[in-house]
Amino acid sequence: MSVHDELMSVQRCLDDLSRSVGRLERQLGSSGLEIRRVRTDADHLRESVALLRQAAAAAPQERPDLVVISDTPYDLSLWTDSDDEGLGARDRRAP
Repeated sequence: MSVHDELMSVQRCLDDLSRSVGRLERQLGSSGLEIRRVRTDADHLRESVALLRQAAAAAPQERPDLVVISDTPYDLSLWTDSDDEGLGARDRRAP
């Protein structure tokens, strides 16, 4: 998922949370310390996600630098002193 999709998903979850907290406030009343604290925490989350969305929108969408790999064959003399990895040495048998 892209950052935009993830932020939209978080926003939908926060909307659901806000609706659920609203229903709890209607059922329990909004004067209790616990429900006020939950409402405040949900509002802080909403503000934090809004700040994150602004930061993500302002951040440049950079592509990583591409590395060009040549199609020319490698010099075989580079490999004269190496073993075939996982196959053992050329002049010995594998166990």
